[in-house]
Amino acid sequence: MSQLKRLQRRRLRRVFRVRNKLRKVSNRPRLSVFRSNKHIYAQVIDDRQGRTLVAASTVEPAIREMVNGYGGNVKAAAV
Repeated sequence: MSQLKRLQRRRLRRVFRVRNKLRKVSNRPRLSVFRSNKHIYAQVIDDRQGRTLVAASTVEPAIREMVNGYGGNVKAAAV
């Protein structure tokens, strides 16, 4: 097995291990945030139902207006 495949399998095991622990322990939804060089994406996820409850990003026009263009994502993080 190539090294890349081994690393991918290890990463997936780690991801599933953490998610399974969260499902067993937590009754609350989890917040997932991804920050790219240009935008911030956030999701509130209910692991029990396996659904995304709310999603928002700085790509959306409503949030883009609140941020007033590029502000170093400081205002976007406050939203």
